[in-house]
Amino acid sequence: MADWHGPSPSPIRAGLTCRCPRCGQGKMFDGYLTLAERCAVCGVALRERDSGDGPAVFVIFILGALVVPLALWVEVSMEPPYWVHGVVWTTVVIAGSLALLRPFKGVMVALQFRHGTPDQ
Repeated sequence: MADWHGPSPSPIRAGLTCRCPRCGQGKMFDGYLTLAERCAVCGVALRERDSGDGPAVFVIFILGALVVPLALWVEVSMEPPYWVHGVVWTTVVIAGSLALLRPFKGVMVALQFRHGTPDQ
């Protein structure tokens, strides 16, 4: 694995596609949320980056801003039983969290790579 000399992709694009923030080709993740040790294409160390709780906080805020108004609208316009709210909104929040968490973590890691972190 040689040093990478090509242009770096946009951190947003690399993060949302879960690709290496340096070359944009290798996989960023080994598992669902586990960062790969190194990029298979350019060899950059990925596991050194730590996104902390940032992605989870962003996902919570985004889903909360979307789900709460929708739930209120459904209640006012259709008045379903409470168990329907429980089933529908629990499913929406879990599915939304699972769908958004990985790309948001990818964006946070790619932004850290682009702008550096104090300890790296």
